[in-house]
Order: sequence, then structure tokens, then C-alpha cells
Amino acid sequence: MIRRNTNYIIAAFICDILSIVAALVLANWMRFNLPYGRFMRFEPGLKILFTEASLLYPLVFLVFSLYDPERIFRALDEYQILGGACMMGALALAGTIYFTARDISRLLLVYFFAAHFFFVFFWRIAAHWLVKSEFQHGHELRRVLLIGGGESAKQVLTRLHELSWAGVQMVGYLTDGEKIPSVNGEIPHLGTLNDAGKTIQQMNVDNVLIALPAESYVKLQQLIPRLIDQPCNIWVVPDYFSLLLYGARVQELGDIPMISLKVPTLTGYQRVAKRAFDLVVGGLSAIIALPIMGLIALGIKLDSPGPVLFRQHRVGENGRLFLIYKFRTMVEGAERQFSQVVVEDENGTLLHKRPNDPRLTRVGRILRRLSLDELPQLYNVMRGEMSLVGPRPELPYFVERYDSWQLKRLAVPQGITGWWQVHGRSDKPMHLHTEDDIFYVQHYSMGLDILILFKTLWAVLRRKGAF
Repeated sequence: MIRRNTNYIIAAFICDILSIVAALVLANWMRFNLPYGRFMRFEPGLKILFTEASLLYPLVFLVFSLYDPERIFRALDEYQILGGACMMGALALAGTIYFTARDISRLLLVYFFAAHFFFVFFWRIAAHWLVKSEFQHGHELRRVLLIGGGESAKQVLTRLHELSWAGVQMVGYLTDGEKIPSVNGEIPHLGTLNDAGKTIQQMNVDNVLIALPAESYVKLQQLIPRLIDQPCNIWVVPDYFSLLLYGARVQELGDIPMISLKVPTLTGYQRVAKRAFDLVVGGLSAIIALPIMGLIALGIKLDSPGPVLFRQHRVGENGRLFLIYKFRTMVEGAERQFSQVVVEDENGTLLHKRPNDPRLTRVGRILRRLSLDELPQLYNVMRGEMSLVGPRPELPYFVERYDSWQLKRLAVPQGITGWWQVHGRSDKPMHLHTEDDIFYVQHYSMGLDILILFKTLWAVLRRKGAF
């Protein structure tokens, strides 16, 4: 499995370099033949452009985990990440060219970015189609037998179904307990654990996945000696899905493998990189937004009496309280009317944010629809109290009512935008959808932050769910 993925990564790197070459050739041709350019005998600086592009794009793709041999993306996920990587690579290349080779035509760069974007997407779409076609014809299918039961086995089946395009064929499963509900179609139940050796030989199994519940580990000790001589790979899935809620990781103390629970969610490197990204992008955003914020402040003053800014205590990383800043969108003294607008749904869950809130001002409604009321939070970002991306900082009133599993969302810096906003925004109140925040905490990466920022722009433009 890993060998084939490694070969694919090497081929991907070569194809990406060839995409750069093809994009340069096409961009140079377009530069001299399309009517938008100026006729020149040759384009200077092509060697410099090729060298810098060949260094920067693979580096950016590496940061976005597109060359990670241990990861198998679903096609749609890979295309989304690739889009963000191409944009970031283009920005990095444009900045580098500005300081190293200013004589390169800006029009050539525009053509190159467009052509490169097309080529890297095209070859990946073609590769996915070829791989899927091979699997549909039965080539290189990995025949997998699942041994186990309980939540671990269900999770394995779900994941295998998500990666069905990767050439995994489930031949069936063995269990001594209850049958496992199928994810898609009927997965054959082939017997009990005692039938493992016979089933592997009869079904020509390539990989055996053992996902037994913790209380059955004594059976695992009896099973492994019977399977170790079989002509197949054997994988053991540890039963610690219930611990994933707390960010469990497999680490080593010397040569002793351990499952660590109470460790920092972000590594030191990730924290430094996230903070540097916040300072650079947040600082530039604040400078660009200053004229807009001035106009907004004037509009708020003219629309209704009261201060321009609204300040409120929110719960930040690790439960620390801080003052969040927003443009005032409600009438003065709106907090004193909180008990009049908060309601309970049929499940007893508190709801306090709705589109017909009588406390909103005229300007406030516009600011909410465009999400412009959030701009002062760039000040919180520069102070280090918030991040550009992360779980939204919640009111202490709601955090006090959290279940223990929901507190995991406080393990990282809270953000202006986050995973739940780009999957529904106010249509999904943050105190009701902490699952989205915990997904972000468990899957954090710089690439995910950049992807969320791009998706936030699209969500704001659609103006869906903001009120």
C-alpha cells in the first residue's frame, strides 16, 4: 500500500515539474501571439521564472500535504486543497519575482498562473480517472478481510468506504459478536474468529484488518500466532476511538509505545507558524480595511445613539476570558434585553441569535449580512487573543453549560472564522455545533487554515446564514 503511494508521489512531483514547463511554454506563446501582448523578439527572465517556480510550487504543495505518501485524499478534497495551494504558490512566486526579476512581463505571469493551474488540475483529474478505471476492471485491487466488532470495526468500514476509489475490495468480515451494519451494500459475514486462517486462503486475502474492542484483546493474543504465517499483511487497529475526543496520539517514551492524551494540540512549530501567519495576513488586512472601518464607524454614529464599538467578554484558548471587539449592530443596552430574546427549542437547547432580532439597528442588519461587524476583531488577532481561523469564541454563559467533550474546542486559539462558519455560518449556531470545531482541532494544519479563509470569502459573498 505504502509502496504504491510512494510511487504515485514521485510521479506527482515529476508531473508537477512538467506542468511548470508546459505552462511556461504555453504562456510564452500566448504572450507573443494573443492580441493583448506587445510584440517582442524574446521574453527575458524565463530561466529565472522556471527556477523559482520549480522551487516554490513543490515547497508550497509539500506544506499543503499534497506530497505526503501516508495520506490518501478523496478526489474532491484533493482538488480543494490543490486550489488553495496554487493560489498560495502564485502569491509566493509573484512576490519573489518582484524582488528578483522585475523585467519579466506581468502579462506573462498572468498567463503562466492560469496555464499552470489548468495543467496541475488536468493531470490529477486524468490520473484519478485512470486509477478508478483500473480498479473497476479489477486491476491491483487489494482484497481486505476485517476481523472484529464494536465501534472500532464500524469506523474502519466507514473509512474503507470513503476510500473505495483507492482500490480496496472488502471480501467480508469475521466476528464473534453482533454483526456489523453495512456502510454501502451488504458486506458478507464469513464466520467467527476461529475461521480466520481458512477464510484468508479461500478468499485470497491481501490485507487483514483486526479491529477488536478492548475487552476482546485476550482473543487478539490468541489470534495473532495463527495468522502470522499467512501470506498477507496484518494490521491492528487499536480500540481508542473513544479517546480521540481528547486528541489521543500514539507516541513513544524511549522504545515504549504509549497513547498520549493530555498534550498540546498544536506543536511548537505549528503555533509559531500560525502566529506568524496571523501577524502578516492580519496586519495587511487591517491596513486595507482601515478606510472601510472609518466609513462604517461614521454610519453607526449617524444611524443610532451609542458607541461605535461593542465590547464583550468571551472565552478564549484554554478557557481564558478576554474582551472581544465588534462594530455595534444593536441598540444601546441590548445585552440587558438578552433574557427577552433567548428561547429554548424542543430539545431544551438555548437559542439566542436569529434573523428577526428586534435589537438590530438598520446599519447593524447590513453589517451582519456582510459580516463587516467582525472587522475590529483584527485588533484581537494582533494582540494574540484570537487567530484569523479557529473555533469562534463563545459566551461564558454557554461554556458553563458545555458537556466535558465540548471543552475540547477551547484547546486552540479561537478565531474570527472557522470550519463551522464555512459550513452554514449562523444557520448553525456555534454552541450547537461544537462537532465542527472539534473536527478542526483534530485535523489542524496551515493548509486547512488557508482553505477555510478562501471558503470564508465565498460564504460572505453568498451572504448565506449571516444575521
